[in-house]
Amino acid sequence: MTEIQVGDGMLRLVQGDITQVAADVIVNAANSALAGGGGVDGAIHRAGGPSIMAECRSLGRCPTGGAVVTTAGNLVARVVIHAVAPVWRGGTQDEAKLLASAYGESFRLAKEHGARSIALPSLGTGAYGYPLDQGAPIALRAALDHLGTGEAPTLVTFVLWDNRSLTAYKNAISDLLATNEYDSARTVDSTP
Repeated sequence: MTEIQVGDGMLRLVQGDITQVAADVIVNAANSALAGGGGVDGAIHRAGGPSIMAECRSLGRCPTGGAVVTTAGNLVARVVIHAVAPVWRGGTQDEAKLLASAYGESFRLAKEHGARSIALPSLGTGAYGYPLDQGAPIALRAALDHLGTGEAPTLVTFVLWDNRSLTAYKNAISDLLATNEYDSARTVDSTP
């Protein structure tokens, strides 16, 4: 696990199953139809049970770069935020802006729902094809910027499925911290 202290907040990078993480809010890598799917989306729907899908159906759709909230069903979390990342189209269709927006909306909704902790996957870097080395810095920048405000949620955990993703996020956080743009951030613990 890698832990970065940012003011009174904490950013964690862990490898694991997001459905097993204890957090007030879990972010789902949703599609714009909120129709369920594979990967993180499928895992959250399976673990959370049918009440999440029923609520998604009642909501209808969510635009790319947006996010919506449902109950968490059988999950430990209080709510699930369904965030819609862009499909990678070579980087020429505002993908970076849309990905940053999906993360930003997730933090905004978590704050609105009184969350102290949030667990997020790497949005868009699976089936949607967003290059991991480009998506990780966007995700981490959104988290660091949020933590820099001092607002809740103050515990941000990126739950990464495999070692490749964890390594990309560790490399990206090292690069971001080396820029001195986030001078209030410091590494507390980093274990392999």
